[in-house]
Amino acid sequence: MRYLAVDTAPKLSKIGLGTWQFGSRQWGYGTLYAEREAQAIVHRALELGVTLFDTAEIYGLGRSERILGRAISGHRDQVFLATKILPVAPLPPVVEQRAVASANRAGVSRIDLYQVHQPNPVAPDTVTMRGMRALQRIGLVGEVGVSNYSLDRWKAAERALGSRVLSNQVQYSLVVRGPADDLIPYAEQTGHVVIAYSPLAQGFLSGRYGPDSPPKDRVRSVNPYFLPVNLERAAGLFGVLRDVAEAHGVTPAQVALAWAIRSPAVVAIPGASSVAQLESNVAAAEIDLADTEFRELSDAAARFQPVTGPAALPGLVRARLRRG
Repeated sequence: MRYLAVDTAPKLSKIGLGTWQFGSRQWGYGTLYAEREAQAIVHRALELGVTLFDTAEIYGLGRSERILGRAISGHRDQVFLATKILPVAPLPPVVEQRAVASANRAGVSRIDLYQVHQPNPVAPDTVTMRGMRALQRIGLVGEVGVSNYSLDRWKAAERALGSRVLSNQVQYSLVVRGPADDLIPYAEQTGHVVIAYSPLAQGFLSGRYGPDSPPKDRVRSVNPYFLPVNLERAAGLFGVLRDVAEAHGVTPAQVALAWAIRSPAVVAIPGASSVAQLESNVAAAEIDLADTEFRELSDAAARFQPVTGPAALPGLVRARLRRG
C-alpha cells in the first residue's frame, strides 16, 4: 500500500474504503452482506494496509457507522476514521451533538476526520466551523474536512475554522474530471488532500456493464451513465482502459483507480461488494501509469460525451419501468 506524505496518524492510504453501501438498502446487498461480508471486507482491508475508512451519519441512517464501528473494534490504532455531518441547521451545538452521536454509533472516542457533507446554501461556514473548533478543542475531532465544496468555499471554510481544513471529498474519476482544474492543483501546492468518491463512477468504469447487461440495483438505475446509449458512447474509453489494463496485466477498474490517484494529493475511497473486489481495488495503488498512458486515458475520457440532464430523463424512466 502507498500512503500520502501529509501529516496524519495513521498515514492516509492511497486507496481507502467507502462504506455508503454498509447498511444502505438501496444498494441491494441485503442483511447477510451487512452482518458478515462487510466485516470481512474491513478486516481484509486492514490486513492489506488500508487506513482510511469513510462513512457518514446519513448512510443507512447511521447503520453504516455502526457496522464499520463493529468491524474496526480492536483495530482502532490502524484506522483513520472519517465520517460526515449533513449540515441541516448546522448551529454549533447541533454540530457538537451530531458528532457525539456519530462517535457513539461507531464506538469510538475520537473521529479522525469530521467532514461537512454538503455546503449549506444558507448557513455560512463561519457558523458551522464554530462547532468544529469546539469539537477539536475537546479532542473529539482530530481533523476537519469538507465535501462537495468549490475551491473558494473550501478556502473560506479554512479561514472560518482558523486552522487547516485538511480535505475536500469530491466526485472524481475519468468521467468527472473537474477537480483536476483547481482543487487538485491547490491540494498539491498547499499540503491539503482531495478524497475522490465514486472513482469508478459507481462501477461504470469497471467494464462489467454494457447495453445488454445494465445494473439492477436502485442506485445505479438512476445514474444516467448506465443508460444503453451512454454505455455505447463509452466504447472508445472502455477500449483504451482495456488496452492499458492488458499492458499492465490488470483490470480496467484497477487502471481507472490508478488514474484517479496519480496525483500525490489524491486518495480514493471506492466501495467494495466483496473481499475479492476490495483486494482488486487495493492492488490498484501499486500500478504506475506512464505519462503517455495517463494522457491517452484522459484524452479518451474527454471524447466521451454522455447524455445527461433533462435529455437523459426519458431513458431513465424507461429503465425504471423495466425494473418494475
